[in-house]
Amino acid sequence: MESVSSATESATGNATDSGGAAPFPSAPSPDQRPGLDWRIRFLLLALVWGLSFLFVKVSGEAFAPLQVALGRVAFGAVALLVVLVVKRDTLPRRPALWLHLAVAGFLLNALPFTLFAYSEQRITSALAGICNATTPLFTLLVAMTALPSERPNRNRLAGMAIGFLGVLVVFGIWNGADVGDPLGAGLALTAALSMGAGWVYVRRFLTDSGHSSVSLSAAQLTAGAVELALVTPFLTSFPHAFPLAQSLSLLTLGTVGTGIAFLIQYGLVRDAGATVASMVTYLVPIISTVAGVIVLGETLNWHQPVGAVVILAGAALSQRKTPSK
Repeated sequence: MESVSSATESATGNATDSGGAAPFPSAPSPDQRPGLDWRIRFLLLALVWGLSFLFVKVSGEAFAPLQVALGRVAFGAVALLVVLVVKRDTLPRRPALWLHLAVAGFLLNALPFTLFAYSEQRITSALAGICNATTPLFTLLVAMTALPSERPNRNRLAGMAIGFLGVLVVFGIWNGADVGDPLGAGLALTAALSMGAGWVYVRRFLTDSGHSSVSLSAAQLTAGAVELALVTPFLTSFPHAFPLAQSLSLLTLGTVGTGIAFLIQYGLVRDAGATVASMVTYLVPIISTVAGVIVLGETLNWHQPVGAVVILAGAALSQRKTPSK
């Protein structure tokens, strides 16, 4: 999802998040000290984000896609608001800043979370996780289009070409788009595009705002929750039941996969650096695939994991710094 490293790092500030929850983990407090070793937190973050696609799938068995997205954003917002209170921090107050946060909340949370929830009604959670791996490529593509400072270079162009070739491999284009449901895969890719645009928007309008990362992210999730709350009651029916497994999946998806994951990411960037933190991106589709196959009994065509490797290779190349002459 929801990657930071050289090219993408300069374009987005931080786009590691597969879930789109936390675009502001770059301003650490000097008095903070790590608890768990950063390697453990690295693996924990990859696990949390990788399992998010499984939780979306399970939640969708009882709740409509918009309800899944609303619950995810709302529970994530509550988790960060609690942290905000504990830290005695405050939400932003400037109306102009809230307008930008509303746009970021739409692009990074409300829209992509809804699209992923819809897509997973049509495709496997494993395939959705693979499609999410294209987010760094879309981020770079939008950045080179929208930000004058982000110029194409050999590595970026080659990386994007390889990455999008990987998308064709995932789709099994020689078999007529053998992904089960092209619309579902298209929705997942559109979600990745939305997050890519969101990271660039954050870089353009929300950096150097004078607020903490927790404050901005809590505000962003709150804005996204309000946006979804305004439309969900009119487009869905109230759930007839709240099955335990599906309800717990949605609660975990929001509080852990969207809220607490930000805190892990924030500390990881602080303690290990943005480049190291960005490598979480390469583990997320692996975990989402393993979880989908083992827990949900999903099946994959051979070309889908192969395509995922090609996508990740392209993303890695696109983020590699070009040697200075």
